[in-house]
Amino acid sequence: MIQLFHKVSELCSRTTTEEYSTSFSSAIKLLHQELRQPVFNIYGFVRFADEIVDTFHDFDKDYLLQQFKKETYEALDRGISLNPILHSFQRTVNEYNIDRNLIEAFFHSMEMDLSKKAYDCKAYKDYIYGSAEVVGLMCLYIFCEGNKDDYNNLKTPARSLGAAFQKVNFLRDLKADYNGMDRVYFPGCDFNNFTYEEKCRIEQDIQQDFNDAYAGIMQLPMKARFGVYVAYKYYLSLFKRIKKTQPSRILEERIRIPNYSKALIVLRAGLKNQLNLI
Repeated sequence: MIQLFHKVSELCSRTTTEEYSTSFSSAIKLLHQELRQPVFNIYGFVRFADEIVDTFHDFDKDYLLQQFKKETYEALDRGISLNPILHSFQRTVNEYNIDRNLIEAFFHSMEMDLSKKAYDCKAYKDYIYGSAEVVGLMCLYIFCEGNKDDYNNLKTPARSLGAAFQKVNFLRDLKADYNGMDRVYFPGCDFNNFTYEEKCRIEQDIQQDFNDAYAGIMQLPMKARFGVYVAYKYYLSLFKRIKKTQPSRILEERIRIPNYSKALIVLRAGLKNQLNLI
């Protein structure tokens, strides 16, 4: 009956992904079938930790995060957890031999969210690495399916893609982060007077991350390439919308991609894939 418990746990991770991120879950479904569930398992874990620090304001968030961290490592060591999200996550980590240093870096960034409100350059880079780049590296373990050479060759662009996604999220969520939680991730920015020049400087950095990531996407194993490419195009489309948006408006509303635009992205990507251009 343990297989039933595995199945229920995986359904929890998949449902968590689908409920919290329609765009990301749609991109996961474009991966090869063998890769989908392990990525759902990673996203479910990441989402729960992020939810602790961003949402549970009426509870002791520090205690909850430390408990979640403790239970994560216990699950990894025991090979089982009664928390279905942690159970499916530990199965993926142990199956693909994912480096636990990546998990530790992730928790470090979540802990930073509980205490830091403004970030200098070093803290910003550390936070980006732990909150986003390591998630890309965890997924890369899955995509490479144990091929160490592929993993080592693709580590740098995978980090760039994770960084691009996170920085776009920061711009998209400025209203919630700054007005809602008084967080300033971008170093040296005064969001009481967010200028066009500051916005351009941030966008140039993000564009470089996208450029660096693209070459790596084109070298991914075929099972992963199409799904990752669609996620890349989703975020690039969102980034282009943000670039066209005035700084003051970004602080007033959350920029989104309409569903019809998402459908067009998948359609165009599918055509390119059929023509072997991806």
